[in-house]
Amino acid sequence: MSNQAISYTEDNIRHLDWREHIRMRPGMYIGKLGDGSSADDGIYVLLKEVIDNCIDEYVMGHGKQIDISVKDGVVEVRDYGRGIPLGKVVECVSQINTGGKYDSKAFKKSVGLNGVGTKAVNALSDYFKVQSVREGKAKIAEFHQGEITKDHKLQNISEDNGTLVTFRPDGTIFKKYSFRTEYLETQLWNYAYLNAGLKINFNGKTYQSKRGLLDMLTNKTQAETLRYPIIHLMGEDIEIAMSHGNHYGEQYYSFVNGQNTTQGGTHLNAFKESIVNVVRKFYNKNYDAKDIRSSIVAAVSVRVEEPVFESQTKTKLGSLDIGPDGPSVRKFVNDFLEKELDNFLHKNEEVAKELQRRIQQSERERKEIAGIKKLANERAKKANLHNKKLRDCRVHYNDPVRKTDEDKRNATTIFITEGDSASGSITKSRDVELQAVFSLRGKPLNCFGMTKKIVYQNEELNLLQHALNIENDLEDLRYNRVVIATDADVDGMHIRLLLLTFFLQFFPDLVRNGHLYILQTPLFRVRDKKVTHYCYNETEKQEAVRKLRGKAEITRFKGLGEISPGEFKDFINENIRLEPVVLQDNTDLEQVLSYYMGKNTPDRQEFIIENLRVELDQAKEEEKVEEEVEDLVEA
Repeated sequence: MSNQAISYTEDNIRHLDWREHIRMRPGMYIGKLGDGSSADDGIYVLLKEVIDNCIDEYVMGHGKQIDISVKDGVVEVRDYGRGIPLGKVVECVSQINTGGKYDSKAFKKSVGLNGVGTKAVNALSDYFKVQSVREGKAKIAEFHQGEITKDHKLQNISEDNGTLVTFRPDGTIFKKYSFRTEYLETQLWNYAYLNAGLKINFNGKTYQSKRGLLDMLTNKTQAETLRYPIIHLMGEDIEIAMSHGNHYGEQYYSFVNGQNTTQGGTHLNAFKESIVNVVRKFYNKNYDAKDIRSSIVAAVSVRVEEPVFESQTKTKLGSLDIGPDGPSVRKFVNDFLEKELDNFLHKNEEVAKELQRRIQQSERERKEIAGIKKLANERAKKANLHNKKLRDCRVHYNDPVRKTDEDKRNATTIFITEGDSASGSITKSRDVELQAVFSLRGKPLNCFGMTKKIVYQNEELNLLQHALNIENDLEDLRYNRVVIATDADVDGMHIRLLLLTFFLQFFPDLVRNGHLYILQTPLFRVRDKKVTHYCYNETEKQEAVRKLRGKAEITRFKGLGEISPGEFKDFINENIRLEPVVLQDNTDLEQVLSYYMGKNTPDRQEFIIENLRVELDQAKEEEKVEEEVEDLVEA
């Protein structure tokens, strides 16, 4: 393009008001948008921003209960704190630099920091209402996409003090969104654990904790899977709970001022560092850091004044100081653990012995597979992985640019397929910048009950972990979304189960952190000469036939390879349907994997037979409905 074709004048300079800026660049304020299928999607951030204000009131000693309702996409949050000052209600939810968080006297060590959160919720909702109650008077204001639609006059009211916020996320921004109960419950339990004594009522269910992080770790683990009772340490502005299990990897839950810092940060790094130092000093042995932290499960919470997070969504702590003149966060955590954990180990001899046994076991396992791992890495290089097994993309989740291009980083996806036809269709229709394809050769090994040594000895599993770049640390993961893409037949379902077993057995943190998905692809194509409908289940197929009201051509896709690349493109672009693999906090992985992937058991046989009866009954019902639809079409 010639320079003459490009103009840059005063006309190119635009001024956006606060709501326009938020709506044009929502990622700057709430991270990725999403449709609710991931725990960090924007609709959950909107809810978090509202609840955070309620939590700040509770922390400041005002209000002991929060009522929350989520129904048909509409969210209501009611606290019983002081209520927004009545003369500033409209400004607090619609003026970008207005709020109480700027006055450190009113809010110390709060979750909300910059007065943006509620404004972002307002701007990104097609309906938003705020009501503040103070001393028998109420102020109500209603908005649409950040613009005020009704500014109610002050009125008398008999309700308790507090703030009620109602909002409905804007469907033009959050496409086909839906709130998932499992994500909401995890979010609310975290608030309860971090604010012992607070009562949260959600859709008729109460969430409350008395023992804080001890309750959290107790509920997120199975007692029989832990090597020793949970160590629970509390101090001013710091709380830690930890134990070791028999799982692979390290499992952490980290929080700053009640905010779930899913990407960790300074405080979590300090915890990891301190654990190693305290253990080495206590046992007077220079254990490898990986052996000390292997199989650890821990929750870390700190409260600091004026923390600096790396983004508006506050998923990683970047600040080094507790206050302008205070000690560093690293020193604060180190000093606490050096004293409290060391004292605990001296006072609890049996726990100390079991911790050492766990470390020594990890040391033996690491040395056992060291030689095998080296040979496996050499084989992976000789296999020319990136040319044969993996059709890679250009952008990766662990790229250095991820801080400045978070949307692309979050969109990075790898599809794990089986067979040339399936991988061929996806490869031809994918976005080469953000989507990669890994092709399996045949069915993977059932690795249930095996040690990690098998991962390096089995070529397919070894190459898969190399493709994902998780052989050393999950933080090196190259793709945000790991998608299992198999045929919707018996063989495809079996391959899916085998892959799920692989990830749950050896890389459960990849699942816990919300990286694993199942690709949903259409089972039917229903079309006439003008319109084509792709249907993902029998109900959608019947509805499509009804809509056409004429002679419809129905195609049943038996495998991914039967879907042409041109069609496939529509199923893996922005319309992609992904079913997240969600691992509940208290799931006993050993029990689950044993039930589904262990030796054939009477319990499993009974389960299959019972569900087969249900499937047969359902098939008869669907056959009857299909006959009725055909009669309608003929009519």
